[in-house]
Amino acid sequence: MSSSSSDDEMTALQKHVAFFDRNKDGIIYPSETYQGFRAIGCGVALSAASALLINGFLAPKTKPPGKLLSPSLPIYIKNIHKGKHGSDSGVYDAEGRFVSSKFEEIFQKHAHSNPNALTANELMEMLKANRVPKDRNGAFASWTEWKILYSLCKDKDGLLHKDTVRAVYDGSLFLQMEKERASSSSSSSSGKKA
Repeated sequence: MSSSSSDDEMTALQKHVAFFDRNKDGIIYPSETYQGFRAIGCGVALSAASALLINGFLAPKTKPPGKLLSPSLPIYIKNIHKGKHGSDSGVYDAEGRFVSSKFEEIFQKHAHSNPNALTANELMEMLKANRVPKDRNGAFASWTEWKILYSLCKDKDGLLHKDTVRAVYDGSLFLQMEKERASSSSSSSSGKKA
């Protein structure tokens, strides 16, 4: 969003993607998507592929009405709700607002071994339960999002915790991951100097 928009005016889905708007102009270009993925600890190949896929998928859906699609594939944050895909958890409603009951449902239905976390198998069970028949694109998008989240954020026991999942929905997890990564790289580089 533009610098004049306050965080309180943004929907949860807008906050979720705003992290990738590196210059805070309300538009996310593939280079910014790439930078955001790198900032949270993804490798070069995954970050590049994510930038192409995400911007390629969302740019046409989020462009302002009547505007031609730009070859630079910008994602417009104010229209991000138009980019919602099928086979998702339903935690974001049609306008991009957070639906608490749908969030709780993820753990009530699928967190069998720990009520506040998901294992890899429980995550796959959830994805299968949310899959809409003949919705390959939505199912692939959901699978990709959740697998990346799981690989980056599972704990040493292979659990993806509820508070981590909650933080991804409002975008605060990305900021936290970037700060942790920056502080660990600065502490490791200062350790080398000692």
